[in-house]
Amino acid sequence: MVILKNAMLFADGQFRPVDISVSNGRIAAAAGEIPSLPGAVSIDLSHFAVFPGFVDVHVHLREPGFSYKETIRTGALAAARGGYTQVCSMPNLDPVPDDLDSLQIQLDAIARDAVVAVRPYGAITRGERGETLADMAAMAPYVAGFSDDGRGVQSREMMAAAMTEARRLGKIIAAHCEDNSLLRGGYIHDGAYARANGHRGICSESEWGQIARDLALAEETGCAYHVCHISTRESVDLIRRAKERGVDVTCETAPHYLLLSDKDLQEDGRFKMNPPLRGEEDRAALLEGLLDGTIDMIATDHAPHTREEKGRGLEKSLMGVVGLETAFAALYTHLVRPGLVPLARLVELLHDGPARRFGLGSPLAVGEPADLTVFDLETAWTVDPENFQSMGRATPFAGMELYGVCRLTMAGGEIVWREGL
Repeated sequence: MVILKNAMLFADGQFRPVDISVSNGRIAAAAGEIPSLPGAVSIDLSHFAVFPGFVDVHVHLREPGFSYKETIRTGALAAARGGYTQVCSMPNLDPVPDDLDSLQIQLDAIARDAVVAVRPYGAITRGERGETLADMAAMAPYVAGFSDDGRGVQSREMMAAAMTEARRLGKIIAAHCEDNSLLRGGYIHDGAYARANGHRGICSESEWGQIARDLALAEETGCAYHVCHISTRESVDLIRRAKERGVDVTCETAPHYLLLSDKDLQEDGRFKMNPPLRGEEDRAALLEGLLDGTIDMIATDHAPHTREEKGRGLEKSLMGVVGLETAFAALYTHLVRPGLVPLARLVELLHDGPARRFGLGSPLAVGEPADLTVFDLETAWTVDPENFQSMGRATPFAGMELYGVCRLTMAGGEIVWREGL
């Protein structure tokens, strides 16, 4: 048994002081004071904040196929350090998990090496090539949903077929929305920075145009549809109106789209991701969508690459930044502390929303699995990528002073991260 003493449990939008006991992987009690028991391990939390373990439905763990960038173990450790107890891993791997045999390679590695719960996605199409459907039926019992993340499904007919099959199987389609015909060699947002510095831009329509197509298909098929990493104001408006019509749609955005825009760009690969950092008007629309419920969750799109792959500047670096270890602190520092977003809403976006939509995670309550995280909200720290658990080092938040140090994370009753306790 583990007894967490002097905790400040965040529930129902407020903190209350409690001791929490954990036994057999579950929360056994949460009371004003729990006496120490023989053989129990007591940890004094010194009035630190206790939240339900966060859920990230969009991470890249790179294994199998790209373990020189990240492994399931290092990615899961990064998740634990960031307060996450459940993550969903994307299928742009080698082999692509497009049937049960290829998926099994990843499932075996997860069972062997993950310190938090990892639920993989299966691919929508074979090899993520957009030509034929993956064996969705065989993978359905083992996956969070289906995605060709990293690539948009270009064919309307193929996406319609995928949505029809996903509905039959009771699974979610999680779409990376990107119309290749509109990219035209772009690699950052088609905005003021691109024009001023001679860069090729990615237009917003390459994202929202495919979202509009997919929303119509979701309405026709009745599929549970989830939009990955939205970044434009048009995307927010399209999803808002679709929800008003009763379309079964949810969406996510990422911390970097909420906190940064193309005015923050530097000639450095750590500012390059897909979709790109958009304009200030897009960032404002995302914040509005966050507050009015249009945006259901925040995911990191944690996407590690090697130093060399991210060291080629904006034009030639690979797309993707890491985010598991900075997400909560960055959002808490820049949205909650200034009063822009209530803490209860942030917890909803990091736990309740994704847990509800994807059937992951559990309430932080007696009898439930002990998936929780403990944060020191009053201590500031400076983001130093060299201290990350992740093998990835590229983050636009490098050098930032943030509030919120993860002191402990417990997954299934096991302590998977502990710092300074």
